Amino acid sequence: MYRRMSEADSNDPDPEIDRINLRISRSFLDVVDETWRERGFNSRSEFIRYALRDSVNHPEGAGVWKDIAISEAQFDEGDGISSDDIKAKYGSDDE
Repeated sequence: MYRRMSEADSNDPDPEIDRINLRISRSFLDVVDETWRERGFNSRSEFIRYALRDSVNHPEGAGVWKDIAISEAQFDEGDGISSDDIKAKYGSDDE
């Protein structure tokens, strides 16, 4: 859920920018932070905007995001999907 911030309560110079809140586990946030740094993004926000744009522009990849969300929930419950299973499902050779 988000709320549109008025110019009066925003420090952002652009009134067209909305701020959202995102709740994710600390362990997943650690992975996100490591990833944006490794990939050369300037900030967490820049990386998340890129990931969201990519998901909207390439909806065929939405299954990956769904699997990530499911995996995060399973990980938090002590059960998860191995990286080998994910690589096999999506055909990735990356190490």
